[in-house]
Amino acid sequence: MDEILKYFPQLTDRQKEQFAALGTLYPEWNEKINVISRKDIDNLYVNHILHSLAIARFMTPVSGTRFLDMGTGGGLPGVPLAIMFPDCSFHLIDRIGKKIKVAQSIAEAIGLTNVTSQHGDIGECRDKYDFVVSRAVMRLDQLVPLVKKNISHVNRNAYGNGLICLKGGDLTGEMGKYRSEVMEFDLSTYFSEPFFETKKLIYLPL
Repeated sequence: MDEILKYFPQLTDRQKEQFAALGTLYPEWNEKINVISRKDIDNLYVNHILHSLAIARFMTPVSGTRFLDMGTGGGLPGVPLAIMFPDCSFHLIDRIGKKIKVAQSIAEAIGLTNVTSQHGDIGECRDKYDFVVSRAVMRLDQLVPLVKKNISHVNRNAYGNGLICLKGGDLTGEMGKYRSEVMEFDLSTYFSEPFFETKKLIYLPL
């Protein structure tokens, strides 16, 4: 929890309570349904919650911004972002029912009213959003064709509507035809922990 406050000292008491609750809820759920590697659950705040919040370092969305968290798993990055931006809405979708159950249960337990969830394939989601976010879901050249239909053409943020991905390692091979349009940010410029040395945020306007 201290790692969150280090980078986001402006949190309200309510947000602090919600982030603190994640430290109990995720380990409890992970004992029943494995949504985070068992060997990595002790690194929950840095490797998963703070990693998700890299998007909050990249941008501050206007009130009413709509996000789609594609392949959310247990609610990452959607749940931490929903805590951070209570005036925005987050729709979480995953093909694995038990994982989306964890995400929705945690969102409900901490009182998030700006989160909805869907068990299904991205092809079944037809709504429009300002941004699609994903965290280590699939290659960029595979992801873009799937989510392009979900991006609204009405821009209201400083960054145009599009795709925001959290990734690691060498991304050269998956950029494909989008290479000239992609903006790539090293997360080590946002966070000082060693975990982020090879992590990146990819933004692609669509």
